[in-house]
Amino acid sequence: MAPVVDMPEDLRDKMMAIVFNSSKNEVLKMNDGYKILQRKLKGNWKVLTNKEDVTAEVLAGCSIFVLPGPREKFTENEFNCIKQYLDSGGNLLVLLGEGGEKAFQTNINFLLEEYGIMINSDSVIRTHYYKYFHPKECLVLNGVLNKGIENLAAKLNHTSISNEGSYKKSPLPFIYPFGATLNVARPAIAALSSGSAAYPANRPVCALYKPQDSRSGDVKKTKGGGRIVVLGSLYALADMYLEKEANRILLDIILKFLSGDPALELNKVDAEDPEISDYHEVPDTAQLAERLRVCLQESDEIPADYTKLFDHRLFSISGDHVPEALDAYNQLRVKYESLRLIKPQFENPLPSLQTAVFPPSFRELRNPQLELFDLDDAFSSESSRLAQLANKCIVGDQEDENDIEYFIRECGNVLHITSQMEGGNVRDARHILYHVAQHISEFKKLNAS
Repeated sequence: MAPVVDMPEDLRDKMMAIVFNSSKNEVLKMNDGYKILQRKLKGNWKVLTNKEDVTAEVLAGCSIFVLPGPREKFTENEFNCIKQYLDSGGNLLVLLGEGGEKAFQTNINFLLEEYGIMINSDSVIRTHYYKYFHPKECLVLNGVLNKGIENLAAKLNHTSISNEGSYKKSPLPFIYPFGATLNVARPAIAALSSGSAAYPANRPVCALYKPQDSRSGDVKKTKGGGRIVVLGSLYALADMYLEKEANRILLDIILKFLSGDPALELNKVDAEDPEISDYHEVPDTAQLAERLRVCLQESDEIPADYTKLFDHRLFSISGDHVPEALDAYNQLRVKYESLRLIKPQFENPLPSLQTAVFPPSFRELRNPQLELFDLDDAFSSESSRLAQLANKCIVGDQEDENDIEYFIRECGNVLHITSQMEGGNVRDARHILYHVAQHISEFKKLNAS
């Protein structure tokens, strides 16, 4: 198969293939977590899965290459193949989650940093409860950073727009579950943020990259001809959240950007100066408390006898003043009583404090695995079951006697003859026939009389 660089552009456009990589122990796969996404993509795309190493042959004919949460490191050869794939006009979609590279034990930032994107090792948490119980199921209502994305989302979501250009209702409210923030620098563009109700606030969570000239805005033809989308939450497109809020519209916008749809036209002003906040790192006070350091300061010279530095008169316990205290009782004519403990009474005007966290939301248990029953054996009539036994018997072969023996014994079970026989008798074919013949003779005797 020819490499990606030598593949004609018209042939690549006709194939429209999306390849999901699963060679790096990805968290979610097409049949495990992305089933709804797979059904939506099959209408317009050819969905494939790659289980081999990333090579030029794997990327040949691929319109979009997806990395859904890799948990292993890429080799240098694989990165070079992906770069050549992007240079030849291929598109890349990178999905990760909370903790970034440190939690997933991958090195995807080595590739993304060349395009101005880096996934942080943190987590996005909603600061107050709204609709979703888990704090990391962050609902973002004002996270769109580019008016071009807002205009397209309004058309897809059928949201009205006022004369001033501001939406009466957010056209793209999306849920961002268990995701991380991004660091975005030129030439990449910050598309979505964590909003004002999350922590860290107003930090990029989705970044776009497309090769363009900073002066003319024309697409470059030499290097970096492909597009990249990085989303810090791989669960945002999973089965549990794809149909919630406007995540389905978010998927459409990502596909339109990667496919170069002219319906998505980014605002240049917002792309140059997005409304995002600086990233402030908080020191780990719990870890620093375990690593105490001695504070040295200037002091007088220490004498040779260091015991002179202790003043025992300030803090000492002795019984020297006990006799004088007892004599004071007699002089004051006060009755002497031994001290006794008084049980303290503590007042608690306020209730005890509790941690301000959301209660956990546990998933429902799976249905019990019931045993499989043969409905024909359980509900068919006696005549049907006898007919099935007759079809099993082989006539004219060497196993005729065994088939007859098996047929008689099974007929006895179907007609409940075996249960009527005495427990001490051997329940084989001869005894069953004898039992039947005995009842027939008794029946004829009754009819004769």
